[in-house]
Formats: sequence, structure tokens, C-alpha cells
Amino acid sequence: MGEETIIDGQAHDPQAASTGSATGASADASASSAAGGSASKTPPASSQTLKGAWKQVENIGQTLGEALQGRGNVVMVRVNDETLAHLDMLVEGELARSRSEAAALLIGEGMKANVPLFERIRQITDQIAALRSQLRQSVQDEESVDQKTEGAE
Repeated sequence: MGEETIIDGQAHDPQAASTGSATGASADASASSAAGGSASKTPPASSQTLKGAWKQVENIGQTLGEALQGRGNVVMVRVNDETLAHLDMLVEGELARSRSEAAALLIGEGMKANVPLFERIRQITDQIAALRSQLRQSVQDEESVDQKTEGAE
């Protein structure tokens, strides 16, 4: 017998869902026809749940593909045990091929989720860069004045 999986708070036998021949599938069909519906018109709830779960996996796969495009830069990071466990979950669930891909996915998603924050950070760092430039220019101008003054004496 296969292992049961919990989806949306209900136990499901993945083997029964894929073959459609186990008692879970026939019970869903019986419940559907008993309720006055036809099994051919409305898919069983477990089938809809599995389709929803599969759609989520496809969406994560698409997001992963987008996150991994143009990954030419290498960044070495140290992570805590909790973060490592999450990276390993993505790898074990085959949503990422490696910890590196999983980390790239999570970083990309974190950036998307915090766009307003990063826009504000960009504005402030641009201001800081402008102030540094002004400071360098002031120091250079002051040095030029000092050199001219020393040369005139």
C-alpha cells in the first residue's frame, strides 16, 4: 500500500490518485454521484487538490527558471541551520537542483517581495554617492587653493 499524503487537511493516497483505481478515487466518484452530480462532469475534490498542488509546483519551477537566468555572479554566504534546512527542502523536493539554485531562488523572491524597500534604499544610496562626490570635490578644490597660496609666497 502507498503512503498517504496530507493535502488541504485531508489524507490522500498518491498512488490511488494517479491510477484512479483505488478506493479513494471510487469513493470520490460515489460521493459525487450520490450528491446528484456525475463523475465525468465534475472532477473529484482530491483530483482538483492534486491539480492545484501540481500547478503550484509548476509556478515554483517557472519562478526558479526566471531566478536562475543570468546567474554569472558567485556570492559565498554563511547561513544558519534553519536557512540551510529550507534550502535543503527545496533541493529534496526537486524544486532546485542544488543549494546554490535554492539560495538564488529565495534571494530573488525576497527582492520581489520587498520592491518598495529596495527602491527607498536605492534613493538613499544615490544621495550618499552624490554627497561623497561633493565631499571629494570640496577637498580637491581646497587642496588646489592651498597649493596656489603656497606657490605665491
